[in-house]
Amino acid sequence: MHRLKTRPQFQAAMAGGTVSRTAHFALHRLALDANSTAMASQAAAVAPTGPGSLPHKQGPQALFAVPSVWLGAMVPKRWARRAVTRNAIKRQIYTVGATFEARLPQAAHVVRLRSAFDRKQFVSATSDQLKQAVRAELLQLFGYATRHAGAAVAAPASVPAPPVAEPVTAP
Repeated sequence: MHRLKTRPQFQAAMAGGTVSRTAHFALHRLALDANSTAMASQAAAVAPTGPGSLPHKQGPQALFAVPSVWLGAMVPKRWARRAVTRNAIKRQIYTVGATFEARLPQAAHVVRLRSAFDRKQFVSATSDQLKQAVRAELLQLFGYATRHAGAAVAAPASVPAPPVAEPVTAP
């Protein structure tokens, strides 16, 4: 699993749309096409580099050189004030994401914290209760996303083939 590192990568992945949500998290996904990703990486290799030549001008596929599962975590200060809490949540995101890597489609994923955990309920910044609550919610988030990703991939294959006419034989 590769990690998202640059701002354009995060922006492209979030522009792909929301796949699943829980009370505190949202999962965004940008599907990566292996062919266009390979062509974009070849074009980026021959393209000039510099301040004026950004890869996002070639499309979002150019930002991801390797067609694989990419994961990023966004935990804003707005929803987790303490750095120790933000880091603990990010570690949980990457750990749970790694367990679901085999079931996730080839895409760029961003897990975004979208609301705060109640500080009255979770007094300590890294309490075991908070870690368990975050992990349970992330398992739910990724579980929902993988179920629906598998259903979307399996849907075209489950469509029955049209009936084939049998040859007519004369009696």
